[in-house]
Amino acid sequence: MIEVYIDGASTGNPGLAGAGIFIKANGAVDHFSFPLGEMTSHEAEFAALIKALIICSEKGYKTVSFRTDSKIVEDTLEKRYAKREPFKTLLNEALGHIDNFDLFFIKWIPSKNNAVADQLARKAIQMNRK
Repeated sequence: MIEVYIDGASTGNPGLAGAGIFIKANGAVDHFSFPLGEMTSHEAEFAALIKALIICSEKGYKTVSFRTDSKIVEDTLEKRYAKREPFKTLLNEALGHIDNFDLFFIKWIPSKNNAVADQLARKAIQMNRK
């Protein structure tokens, strides 16, 4: 089972944002930091999810277990429903990727258990400034 830890962060609401992704796969680990420009923290969480889904798809993973400290991302995916934009569009984009996996799981975890992805997201925010 591939374990994927994701986090999005923003300096304001909206503000400079970044996505952090930490993947544990078959004994190897990958770290990713993506600057996202300006967006809200919730949008950054969804952007981290989508970027991680794309990475996993490109690597050919078929069974993935995602971890997030964002209740909004976890709840939205579990219900497969978002009431407002931009979350409806972000959800639909994520579902388009998720449906390509044989098995997809997402679980909420406390922020303290998502420290690596959080550090990667904060690093990505700094990359916006360069």
